[in-house]
Amino acid sequence: MTNAVENRPSHVVKGDIFDALGFSPSESSALKVKAEILSAILRHVRERGYTQTQLVALLDEYQPSVSNLLKGRIAQVSIEKLLRYADRLGLETSVSIRYAEEARERDGSGVVAAV
Repeated sequence: MTNAVENRPSHVVKGDIFDALGFSPSESSALKVKAEILSAILRHVRERGYTQTQLVALLDEYQPSVSNLLKGRIAQVSIEKLLRYADRLGLETSVSIRYAEEARERDGSGVVAAV
């Protein structure tokens, strides 16, 4: 039986995880946008109950790429391709850009993306 202390995280990050991991502000912004798009796609796929075979056809993509998408492996996937996937799934996307100071005052980040 494991002890509750053993299950405790070894490091707690306050603020932005991408910044804490040492990414530059531009890399961090791109990763945040990718994460938002991926989250919306995965939520939609779960809600609709799509199979990998259905997604291969809908996204016009190879099965290994669809498998990687469903596992969240998007390091080599461009924002443009994720937006194309969202469009093919019937999702409406929008991006909002503000001065970093305004966004940080509001929610602590510099990027806002809505999918």
